[in-house]
Amino acid sequence: MAKNEKRPDPRILFGKKLVQLRKERGWSQEQLALESGLARSYLGGIERGHRNVALLNICRLAETLNVSPSELLDFYNLS
Repeated sequence: MAKNEKRPDPRILFGKKLVQLRKERGWSQEQLALESGLARSYLGGIERGHRNVALLNICRLAETLNVSPSELLDFYNLS
């Protein structure tokens, strides 16, 4: 990446990865919220890239989605 090029905001990329994993399971935001114990509005903010997610919540989401935290953070190769 050239020095003048801006890298995508990692909050947006994390949100896209979360949406991808959630939809792969056929879950709504509401269901992920219920399963994880996080507020649906908070999850919506994460998915839109408006929230800077705390490590504890990354771990909670990973456990809920049955993936490793590193998989949630592997967002530079979104499919």
